[in-house]
Amino acid sequence: MFDGWEGYRWRERDRERAQARKQQGKNRGDELTPEQRRERDKKALEEKAAKKAAQAAGDAAGGDNKNKAAAGKK
Repeated sequence: MFDGWEGYRWRERDRERAQARKQQGKNRGDELTPEQRRERDKKALEEKAAKKAAQAAGDAAGGDNKNKAAAGKK
């Protein structure tokens, strides 16, 4: 399949790429501790859930606009 040097070059290239990916994952740029990151993510999820609940409540109060075209075709 590969001769000795060609296989070596592929392995070296793969090692370099793996190393680059590994460094990317650790350097998030936010410099938060894992606990701080969990708190930030928890707050973001809570805000997203509240926004989604408010949107669902608005859709329920205003009627379902998605099915108006389908209801008229009956």
